[in-house]
This record gives sequence, structure tokens and C-alpha cells, in this order.
Amino acid sequence: MSRQFNWPLYFNMMNGEFEQMKKIWLALVGLMLAFSASAAQFTDGQQYITLDKPATGEPQVVEFFSFFCPHCYQFERVYHVSETVKKNLPENVKVTKYHVEFLGGEMGKTVTQAWAVAMALGVEDKVAAPIFDGIQKTQTITDADSLKDTFVKAAGITPAEYDGAFNSFAVKALVAQQEKAAVDVNLQGVPAMFVNGKYMVNNGGLDTSSMDTVALQYADVVKFLVAKK
Repeated sequence: MSRQFNWPLYFNMMNGEFEQMKKIWLALVGLMLAFSASAAQFTDGQQYITLDKPATGEPQVVEFFSFFCPHCYQFERVYHVSETVKKNLPENVKVTKYHVEFLGGEMGKTVTQAWAVAMALGVEDKVAAPIFDGIQKTQTITDADSLKDTFVKAAGITPAEYDGAFNSFAVKALVAQQEKAAVDVNLQGVPAMFVNGKYMVNNGGLDTSSMDTVALQYADVVKFLVAKK
């Protein structure tokens, strides 16, 4: 006995497959449009500036800042730009933060060397916020000793470990490295972020209508420049 073909079931199945394919297609189109839109909204001279420099061989992001700079405090502690940028970059892209010494007078030089200590010991994330707050918010960091105390408390190191690192050849080399990096990009002010040694994010060209907008757009620009040839 022959069975009658179930046309309603067949059409329902086909319709289901069609709807699934349509969803996949729309998702792909959406991704392409989103990429095109993001690429189109970032233009040279507006959100970023192209330097007359050759691009680095490996993708890299370098941020220059000062613990004495009020705008850097906002950048780091209020808008959380650095943190957002790191979270949105591919894992293979290294982000390096260099402290500049042209703010803060003699203490600016001391803090630059202390930041090299943080880099050498790998405790940047532990000490950045306490140093910012101690200099600009509570004013509890006023000299080399109070700066060292902050390191000891925040990073869990001993005073002897701090002193040993502070006076080490490796830290002095890192100080020189920070100074040279600023000269290489002709640094004019902070905060500043450079991508692949060839592009500088233009802080003045970003949307500052809200804290979330600033951080997210900054991260999008950096990610776009990292992939830019």
C-alpha cells in the first residue's frame, strides 16, 4: 500500500531551513555592514593621525602618560580607556605604557624611574591606581619615600626589593627606553596612544558625549589601526 506524501510537512521543513539560512545570511550581511561602517567612520586627520614613520614589524600599542597629568587621571581612572583598549585587542598585540618625566618637576623623574621598577617587576596593574590616587586625589605621595611605601603596600614587595630594582641597570635601561620612545614619535603631550609606530589616536577627534562612548570608540580606533597596513 502506497503512502501519501505529506506535502504540508515537507513545506514546513523547507520553510524552516529557508528561515535558518536567511538568519545566517542576514547575520553575515550585518557583520559586513558593521565592518564597513567602522572602517568608514575612522578617517586620517580626524580620529587618528598618520605619522611619517615606517610601521613596526609586529603589531603594538604604546601609551604615554604621566601620573601628574589631570587628563591622564581621567583617561585611566574615570573613563577606563586603557583597560577597555586592552580588552578589545587581539591577544597577540602588546600594549606598553610609558611614563613621561616632563611633568612634576624633579618628582616627575623619580616617578618615571619608579614606573620602570613596576615594568621590571611586572606590577604595573597593581600600582597604577594607587599612584594616581596618591598623587592627584589624596596627595599622600609627595616624595620618593611615600612613593616607595605605595609600592610596598600595593605590590607586596619589600623596601629592599624596591631599592634593589630602583638602582638596577635594568631599570635604568627602561628609563632610557621610555625617553627614547617619546623622542621617536615626537611626543607633544599626554595622554597619547600610538599604534604600530605609525599612527596616533587623535583624542580631539573622538566622541566625548559620554564616558562609555569615549572608551569604546577609543578601543575601536586602536583596533582598527592595529589591523591597518
